Amino acid sequence: MASRTIVDIFVPCFVDQLFPDTAMNMVKVLEKVGCEVRYNPNQTCCGQPAFNAGFFNEAREVADKFLDDFSNETSHYIVAPSASCVGMVRNAYQDIFVKSSKLVKYRAMQKKVYELTEFLTDVMGITRIDGASLAGRYTYHDSCSALRECGIKEGPRALLGNVRGLELVEMEDSETCCGFGGTFAVKFEAISTAMAEQKVDNAIATGADYIVSTDSSCLMHLEAYIKKQNKPIKTMHIADVLASGW
Repeated sequence: MASRTIVDIFVPCFVDQLFPDTAMNMVKVLEKVGCEVRYNPNQTCCGQPAFNAGFFNEAREVADKFLDDFSNETSHYIVAPSASCVGMVRNAYQDIFVKSSKLVKYRAMQKKVYELTEFLTDVMGITRIDGASLAGRYTYHDSCSALRECGIKEGPRALLGNVRGLELVEMEDSETCCGFGGTFAVKFEAISTAMAEQKVDNAIATGADYIVSTDSSCLMHLEAYIKKQNKPIKTMHIADVLASGW
């Protein structure tokens, strides 16, 4: 009997606190495609909020913990439902550990970290989740982290293209930032809100029922604007879409 692919999941802090169903749906999808899913309850944050705000010492402490939580002697993959956090670990950690004695340990872990959709398409070779179905039209938001830090673009669309009942309608400027940017949304509220307005207006112009993305942080930002302005569209994380209908 062939061994199952072992996956250690990383559930980002904001997903854990605000979107736990998305984390559970990621597990549901991974198990559906034959993975053995493992979860280390000691995990917390990747350190991105501190790093982006310029608190490098504090970010290093969190990164050290992440490295300890997810380093082992096996070849387990590390999968997260957030390209933003994956981009942090895959890219920013290089700066954090560049002069550290832990650099070799980090390099070994770096190769194993994947966002959910790229793990499904690039590692597992899967573009269809059996039974996935959702009626309606969707437009896709390419998050900055997914597109620019992780090079993710076609994989999510391929997976969504095989969801029964779902139709893609591309929006104008799908690759433009939604305006969230973590603390950017707090420090530059007016600019951030204007960017969300533009993104939502572009999505609505397509006639789509849903805005779908790999990143709950982007969707949280857009959902807040949608609800406040009572706009006729919904947001869905791709893990929630892939887990629908079965």
